Amino acid sequence: QVQLVESGGGLVQTGGSLRLSCAASGRIFSINTMGWYRQAPGKERELVAVISSGGTTTYADSVKGRFTISRDSAKNTVYLQMNSLKPEDTNVYRCNAALKVASFTPYMNYWGQGTQVTVSS
Repeated sequence: QVQLVESGGGLVQTGGSLRLSCAASGRIFSINTMGWYRQAPGKERELVAVISSGGTTTYADSVKGRFTISRDSAKNTVYLQMNSLKPEDTNVYRCNAALKVASFTPYMNYWGQGTQVTVSS
């Protein structure tokens, strides 16, 4: 069984910083992309940032220049450094990993339970 566990959320003032972490554990053969998404109540899920196994990154326009995604493949962990936070960044941030549990299985998406980020004005 695969688990993704996020940490690092919390309450911060406008302009502050937070660093989110997400560790994947369990039966993992290989991980392709890892990323962060956010979804406010009543709204669609939004891609925040994603990083490929080769290190290629993609960011939402709203976070470019403020957020940085990175990963430690040896630890199956992805990070999201969030700087210059704004009240509109307030959301539940969920970790995603596209991974396979064996060489003969397809890549499948796994999700963490989410961590709350609240930015006060």
